[in-house]
Amino acid sequence: MNVPRPPHAWSVSPARAVQIQRRLAHIVIATGRIPELRLAAGADLAFLPGKERCIAGVVVWDVRLQAIVEQRVVVRQVAFPYVPGLLSFREAPALIAAIRMLRTVPDVFLFDGQGLAHPRRFGLACHMGVLLNRPTVGCAKSVLVGDYDEPAVLRGSSAPLVYEGQDVGRAVRTRDGIKPVYVSVGHRLSLDAAVAITLACVTRYRLPEPTRLADQLVSRARSA
Repeated sequence: MNVPRPPHAWSVSPARAVQIQRRLAHIVIATGRIPELRLAAGADLAFLPGKERCIAGVVVWDVRLQAIVEQRVVVRQVAFPYVPGLLSFREAPALIAAIRMLRTVPDVFLFDGQGLAHPRRFGLACHMGVLLNRPTVGCAKSVLVGDYDEPAVLRGSSAPLVYEGQDVGRAVRTRDGIKPVYVSVGHRLSLDAAVAITLACVTRYRLPEPTRLADQLVSRARSA
């Protein structure tokens, strides 16, 4: 898959990384939908012992057939330290390397992380969406910023995730009575569309199948 060259360097100081986030946040498009969703890609990353190298994996999943279409794994050096709110600078280079190997072009990418539900409205899903210029969704297992009321217990129920007076995402119940996931826009999608895509990709588990499969992929690679 063709991925444009990033408009910035990755080996920067945390202060410079914050400046880059604030500049690129203005590019994020929080509208749009996918009329006929077919191929959804999930991407995830795991660190090897010592945290100096990481394994990135991407799985393309056919939503209708509920089957894997393609999967890729890469191992890369880690060049940026762990800094809360700046995880894209640590993880994105390896994720992009895995995505570049794809022969398939997915309709949407889902990331196990935040999109607009981020202190500077520019989490991993936003950063990746801008760099890929593709629709992206952030679907996180925990809250980074914001407050919400517990959604109803039935699958598909949701509640606004509010931060600094703005709806930055939603707490979404993907299975009856199970802890919600936290969905936010990455790029080129409305929040309603991001939630609908997340629910369309959930099967028997709490997490969307593409990101769940990507997590399994990198876990197997790390064990090997």
